[in-house]
Amino acid sequence: MPCFDDVVGEPGGGVSVYAQLVDTGAQRLRALEDLPPQEREFQQRIDAGTKIEPKDWMPEGYRKTLVRQISQHAHSEIVGQLPEANWVTRAPTLQRKAILLAKIQDEAGHGLYLYSAAETLGVSRDELLAALHAGKAKYSSIFNYPTLSWADMGAIGWLVDGSAIINQIPLCRCSYGPYARAMVRVCKEESFHARQGYDIMMALCKGSAEQRQMAQDALNRWWWPSLMMFGPSDRDSVNSAQSAQWRIKLFSNDELRQRMVDQTVPQAERLGLTIPDPALRWNEDTGHYEFGEIDWTEFHDVLKGNGPCNRERLRTRVQAYEDGAWFRDGLLAHAEKQAARRSLAA
Repeated sequence: MPCFDDVVGEPGGGVSVYAQLVDTGAQRLRALEDLPPQEREFQQRIDAGTKIEPKDWMPEGYRKTLVRQISQHAHSEIVGQLPEANWVTRAPTLQRKAILLAKIQDEAGHGLYLYSAAETLGVSRDELLAALHAGKAKYSSIFNYPTLSWADMGAIGWLVDGSAIINQIPLCRCSYGPYARAMVRVCKEESFHARQGYDIMMALCKGSAEQRQMAQDALNRWWWPSLMMFGPSDRDSVNSAQSAQWRIKLFSNDELRQRMVDQTVPQAERLGLTIPDPALRWNEDTGHYEFGEIDWTEFHDVLKGNGPCNRERLRTRVQAYEDGAWFRDGLLAHAEKQAARRSLAA
């Protein structure tokens, strides 16, 4: 399937919704009494709810896991701008255009907050971006799907950003201080994004039969990729268990995915849209919706770089970075000049 939205990145995938497969390096989960004294003290601080700060001692596995997760999250934010950028010039009204531009600008800011948080762990932003541009780093698989109509802007806000909020609000309470604090503002802005998306869908569903069909088509295409965002079931995953013990991850993929389904189905009913899942049904005993099996083959294919837009996304991202080199060089030259002046004045 070709990428019709003319915007362009790479094999993406990402314990945040935007970090789908993060290797903690753990071979097994160790009990508190089995940990070395320094690591045991570290774990006790986490268990007590104490935030870990950049200058605190931390196990190397904890640091590396955070670097992977936060950087994948940051990459997802900046690559996530690309599917929407194609619709800035084709938004139906000036107001919709201004709102979409504001949202895209927010995503850039989220990337900056997160790269800054990652830098507190001893890695440079240049390092992280080089890994992304070389295809060595991952980002969320959801951004490797094309945006075929204006309704996709609504579906992305409603489903994708809605899923992100479900995952990211718990991250405001994660054990690493800089990440937790960055997520507070990110979540506030993502809440706006989700409402913006639902508003687009509501407007379409109140419109003509053709517009309602456009909204239904967008839901049909984005529903299953949105469920895949949470990653495979992690009940037996050593990596997920270790991330949970470190309080980097607070809920399992399956718990978060269930929350998304339970939250979204009534919203779809209010819009008059049909969730594209014949197995979907309410279970009175559990108080949750049951839903069909996810196509994990598709998920892994996209992670491997075989999604509709993987290569185009990376190519566009690299081109944008190269096109902005003159501006970064200018900023550095100005900063060096200012530093030299301050040095002379001293």
